[in-house]
Amino acid sequence: MAANAADDTISASRDTILVRGVKKYFGPTRALDGASFSARAGEIHAIVGGNGCGKSTMAKVVSGILPIDSGTVSILGETPSTPAESRALGISTVYQEVLVADECSVVDNIFMGADHLFSKTLSQERKVARAGELMDELAGEPVDPHALVGTLPLGLKQWITIARALLSEPKILILDESSAALDFDSTERLFAKMRALRDRGTTVLIVTHRIAELIRISDRATVLRDGRDVGVLEKHEITEKNLLALMTGEDRSGERGILVAPQPKTAERAIKARGIAIWPEGRSFDFDLRRGEIVGVAGLDGQGQDAFVRVLAGVMPAARGLVQVSDRHDHWQPVRNLPEAVKGRIAYVSGDRKREGIFASLSIFENMVMPLYREKKRGGIIGIIDRGTLGTIFKREAENLLIKFGMKEDRITSLSGGNQQKVLIGRGFAMRPDVIILNDPARGIDVGAKTELYKHLRTFADEGRAVIYMSSEIEEFLGFATRVIVFRDGAPFDAFDGRKLDPKQVLEAMFGQTSGQGLSTHFGLTPKRAATSPTDVVTLGSGDGIRVRVEVPESIKTQMRAQLGALPHSQIPIERLVAAAATDVKLAPKTIRVVEFDVDGRKRVEGTR
Repeated sequence: MAANAADDTISASRDTILVRGVKKYFGPTRALDGASFSARAGEIHAIVGGNGCGKSTMAKVVSGILPIDSGTVSILGETPSTPAESRALGISTVYQEVLVADECSVVDNIFMGADHLFSKTLSQERKVARAGELMDELAGEPVDPHALVGTLPLGLKQWITIARALLSEPKILILDESSAALDFDSTERLFAKMRALRDRGTTVLIVTHRIAELIRISDRATVLRDGRDVGVLEKHEITEKNLLALMTGEDRSGERGILVAPQPKTAERAIKARGIAIWPEGRSFDFDLRRGEIVGVAGLDGQGQDAFVRVLAGVMPAARGLVQVSDRHDHWQPVRNLPEAVKGRIAYVSGDRKREGIFASLSIFENMVMPLYREKKRGGIIGIIDRGTLGTIFKREAENLLIKFGMKEDRITSLSGGNQQKVLIGRGFAMRPDVIILNDPARGIDVGAKTELYKHLRTFADEGRAVIYMSSEIEEFLGFATRVIVFRDGAPFDAFDGRKLDPKQVLEAMFGQTSGQGLSTHFGLTPKRAATSPTDVVTLGSGDGIRVRVEVPESIKTQMRAQLGALPHSQIPIERLVAAAATDVKLAPKTIRVVEFDVDGRKRVEGTR
């Protein structure tokens, strides 16, 4: 018995993964060209590099998904050649794409592949309980195990794939860009889980392009470039400067530091939204987008920012209100659906490339230029597609975004995930829009490609056009966004001037810890004219699940702060003001609107105090 226990305990100093001189080709494309690396038990090891460098291919080789053309692979002393053999060895992988069955329940997705053909590992009752426990631990909130996965947001879907990988308590856990669909709070919980696994002796292998994340979490990092390993960094050596020098062959660490957030040269607006609400019970608000500006949109997962950019792009309708887009002659037309958005020269780029972006059965070329087929044709009524012109457009955008591919006729699925995302971004630019709306577009693309994307978007704005850029990474807005709007509870919560952006303040706003005063300034929702009487909406919860929404006008906040008076006005958080007003009628009689909801979200009481 003791011998078996000793066999199951992996020494913290032992190499669990040994890859030597591995080559892997996809037709003429060299994904891995003699790459080597090793990882130990009890460490978090990062594989990092630019798009198309072979990161995801390496993860799939270690997972037993892809056979190698030459070289050697040793995993826990064995050479797995199939995913089943890898699982038997104790390897679990979370892939770059969020692989879930939307038509199945949460519990069925988590336990997918866990049962044998003629036997079950657990009873259905125990599976439901275990799925609930895992999701509560990972997602940080209760998730109904019977809920259909297709109804859940992308972040929860990612947690389902992670929960599936953790079911078997793996000896080696491989995470391929697994934080890309997670917001800041969720990423922190993932890091805590990774550290706990490492401390128990698990090898955690992460494939990532997020430099800030891997600096914080990694014990060692192997850098790949053009399919080869170009260096291994120990924990004290993992810095942005060292990583960028190895990834690009040159020092680009200071490249973003000199940039200043772009400022519009005119007050002319490209989009105006009046009285729009994202959620049926959400607060209505106005929004203006000026020509020449880049508006950053942020928020914790599920706070409405994703729906906001979709409404502006015509991808989904607003619950209330109207979005309008202007041409160059100040003529306004409504944006209620996608055709109207396209007519108004609005382009939309999704970060969820698998579900909303790529056409997997079509070529790289077709995926980028297909929206231009109607516009770029010749031959009158015959309508022959002008492939010469389209080829020129394709070449321009592929070069601008540094897309790595073999032949443009290859299927888009032959590209790495990051290069697929670049094709979608190229499609947006190829449509020559007046407004481009990007929904977390940098998921899966490397730092070099990000720099090129920022450069093109700044040029785009400098030409008098406008950009909406939603991101889950606050650092993306630094020196890039004209202003940043933070969403909470389905509506804007605060706004910040991009010229003096403090990531800590943005993060505090995401957690509801700022005053919201930014919404009434020149970098708020309607910068052309500051709001004169903004209203804060705060949702207060109770232990029994009842929620109270309280709306407080600016004039009343000033009066309440004076009456509370224990702290300087700027330091009294709006939550405290609202809580006081909701419970003490003497503070603000008949001046604030209160709406009470029951546990199921149904309205119970509505009125004023």
